[in-house]
Amino acid sequence: MQLIVIFLHVLVCLALILIVLLQKGKGADMGAAFGGSSQTVFGGGGAGSFLTKMTTAAAVIFMITCLLLAFMFGKEKTSSSSIMEGVTTSAPASTSQSTAPAAEQSPAPAGEQGAQQ
Repeated sequence: MQLIVIFLHVLVCLALILIVLLQKGKGADMGAAFGGSSQTVFGGGGAGSFLTKMTTAAAVIFMITCLLLAFMFGKEKTSSSSIMEGVTTSAPASTSQSTAPAAEQSPAPAGEQGAQQ
């Protein structure tokens, strides 16, 4: 069953790429206005709605196969486990300061050094 869904997924993926590449861009009409060729495979305006419907259908099938594959391969591991299994925790290194009062550790401001001497 999984192989069939994978094959269908790849097939729809390739079809979706081809369908999108077949569609003309927004600026394609401007080229025809300045003397470019306006001949298309599907006729003057028939390609737009046909390719739009094909793109929509391929996109829906692609999304359904994505969900099916996610459910199929996601349920293989039924036991609940953690990514932190087997990781040992150690206490952080102690960063204790000396027992001297804070006033003795900090240097005196520059203006007070001359007054103390």
